Amino acid sequence: MKRSLIRVGVVGASGYSGLELLKLLLGHPKVQIVGLFGNSSAGKKIDEVHPSLRNVFSLDVQEFAAAALRGIDVLFVALPSGQAMPVVPEALAVGTRVIDLGGDFRLSDSAIYQQYYGHEHTAAEYLPQAVYGLTEWNCTAIKNARLVANPGCYPTSILLALLPLVKAELLNVSSVAITSYSGTSGAGKLVAEKMMFFEVNESVRAYKVGSHQHIPEIGQYLKTFGGVDVSFSFVPHLLPVSRGIYTTIHAPLKNGVGEREVATTFQSSYASSRFVRMVAPDVPEMKNVEHTNFCDIGFSVEGNRLVLLSTIDNLGKGAAGQAVQNMNVMFDLPQSEGLMPCYQR
Repeated sequence: MKRSLIRVGVVGASGYSGLELLKLLLGHPKVQIVGLFGNSSAGKKIDEVHPSLRNVFSLDVQEFAAAALRGIDVLFVALPSGQAMPVVPEALAVGTRVIDLGGDFRLSDSAIYQQYYGHEHTAAEYLPQAVYGLTEWNCTAIKNARLVANPGCYPTSILLALLPLVKAELLNVSSVAITSYSGTSGAGKLVAEKMMFFEVNESVRAYKVGSHQHIPEIGQYLKTFGGVDVSFSFVPHLLPVSRGIYTTIHAPLKNGVGEREVATTFQSSYASSRFVRMVAPDVPEMKNVEHTNFCDIGFSVEGNRLVLLSTIDNLGKGAAGQAVQNMNVMFDLPQSEGLMPCYQR
């Protein structure tokens, strides 16, 4: 459905992903931001919350109310886990399409959600309506979706690298090891001792080993799009940088599979994908995707072992950038519309 102007609302614009989203939407030629909603920031102007928007954009942040959504075409929800569940049903009820940047509607099983996220899912009846927003792999479903569940940042970096090879049956999927590193903005504006500069600077540490909330998401969508159950380990690490994700994946290749088969599979999978860049034989670097919607992927074949390397900006392709890419698909716009200016800081 083509529109001359898409009327947009944002819930949770005070966070890191919310600010990134606003910057992208402000540069989007087909968008008008007409509503901002928040809790602690309600009653303030958005340029008070984010001083970087002074003399750029100013709008009152309101408390969320379904009545204020009438006339809004799409609502972006950028809230911590558990907080989107009361918002999404109200938005859908008034006919507003929703893109949820959080994890509340990514998993199909509410019991698994409760196990990994630590609280009950109170809107489980909406889970079957949710369309997973991994744009390169689910574009047709996204186009007609009323509710898009934007992927997590870690899963985006992992799925884009693994899925072509899993689907092509090039890997022995019984033993896949995934290690990822994230900048501190991935935790949101959490005030915690372990996130203080003094604690993270000049150090690297693993966290939530075996219990990270993205584990079931990775497994679910490897099966959904790849067609098989993949047995994997996933260990996330915290880097002393502001933004970015770097993922390394070790996987055994099936007999007879070599570098040529891997390269050909990636080429055929992403030949028409604007935001996936194959950089092999070079090694991807996190600095090359900062402030962009790109995912850079490299690989190395060592005998029957494959090493995959993938990097994204956790606030870009891992959150706000992919959300805007999904909006473009939903409203029949080029996927890159409004996203190339993300080169500009």
